[in-house]
Amino acid sequence: MLLSLRRMIHPALVGTFCRSQMPYATASPSSWTKVVSEAEKIVGYPTSFMSLRCLLSDELSNIALHVRKLVGTRHPLISTARGFVYDSRNNLQLRGLVVLLMSKAAGPGKTVDPVLEGDLVSGIYPSQRNLAEITELIHTAFLVHRGIVNIMEVTSSHGSLKDMQFGNKMAVLSGDFLLANASTGLAQLQNTKVVELVSSAIGDLVQGVYYENARTDEEKVTDDILMTNWEKRIFLSHGALLAKSCQGAMQLANHDTEVQEMAFQYGKHMSLAHKLNSDLQPFVAETSCDTMPFCLNSAPVILHQEASGRDVWINQLKKAKVNGKQADYAKLHRIIKTGKGVSSSLDLCRYHGNRALEALRCFPTSEARSTLEKIVYAVTKF
Repeated sequence: MLLSLRRMIHPALVGTFCRSQMPYATASPSSWTKVVSEAEKIVGYPTSFMSLRCLLSDELSNIALHVRKLVGTRHPLISTARGFVYDSRNNLQLRGLVVLLMSKAAGPGKTVDPVLEGDLVSGIYPSQRNLAEITELIHTAFLVHRGIVNIMEVTSSHGSLKDMQFGNKMAVLSGDFLLANASTGLAQLQNTKVVELVSSAIGDLVQGVYYENARTDEEKVTDDILMTNWEKRIFLSHGALLAKSCQGAMQLANHDTEVQEMAFQYGKHMSLAHKLNSDLQPFVAETSCDTMPFCLNSAPVILHQEASGRDVWINQLKKAKVNGKQADYAKLHRIIKTGKGVSSSLDLCRYHGNRALEALRCFPTSEARSTLEKIVYAVTKF
C-alpha cells in the first residue's frame, strides 16, 4: 500500500536503493487483516471501498502511473490523484486507526463539557477523528519525502537522470503539500497543547530520519551502537508521532495527565514492537531465505554484535565482504541467524508488547481496548 502511494506520485520515488527500505508484513496477512477489519468497524469506518488500502490498490496505482504524464497541466485528474491522499474519508491507516481506538477506549474525560458529549460519533469526538487524519497526513508526507532518490547513486538502469530529478521535485512538493494541510488541520483543532505535542513529533521525525541517513548503511555497521541508543533513535523516527498523537487524543477529551501518559506509553511501546517485528521478518518469516534483504543497522544485527562482541562482529563483517568491498548479505544472514541476535530481538519485541498491554490496564474493558490488545498480539506473534 505504501509503495503504491509512492508510485502514484512518481516511479522514481519508490526507494533510495537501500536494502533496508524493503517492506515486510508485521503478521500473517489473514490475522492482521482480521484485526484491522474489526478495528475499523469499532471506530465507525467501513472496511472496504472507503479505505485508503482500497484506493491505493495495485489496480489504482497502475492507473496513477499514467497520471504523472499530466503533471504541469490543468487536467482535473491531477486534483483527483491528490484527493486519494488528502481525503478525510479515505485517510485511515494504522496510526490513525490506533488513535481512534485509543479515543474510543478512553471515552470522554471526567471534566468534559456535557454539551460536547452530543458530538460523539461511535464514542469518538470529531476533533479526535481530525487528529487521526492529521497523524496519517504527517506520516504519509514523511514517506513521500523519504522517497527522494540520491542522484549521486543513480545509474542508467534506474532510468533517465531527468526523470529522477523530476521525481525528486515531486517528492519534495507533494510531501510539503501534505505537511501544509496537516498544519492547517492542526491549527483548526484550536488546542495549543495538542499543537505543541504534534509539532514536537514532527521535529522528532526529522531528527530520527537525520540519524538514519547521516551515514551509509556500510558505514553504520562499524559504529558501536548500543541497543538503548537504537531504541531512542527508532522512537524518534517511528514511535514519537503515534505516541504523541495518542496523548493528544486524550488531551482533546480532557483526560487527566495519568491517562494521557498511559496513552503515550501504549503508542511508544507498540511502535517499538512493530519496528522490531519488521526488522525480524528476514530472519523468522516462513518465506525467509539467505537472499532476503535486511538492514545492517537493524535490531537483530545490533543485538548480534552486542552478544558476539564488537571485535568478533567486525571480523565477521570483513570475512563476509566480496573482494574486500561489498558485503555478502547471504553469508551475513546465515551468521546472524545462527547467533543470539534473533532470539534477543524476539524477546525485546515481546517485552515492548507487554509494556503496551500494561498501559491499557487503566482503560475500562471494552471492544476498543480489546482490539488495541489484539493489535499488540498480532505484532508480537511469530
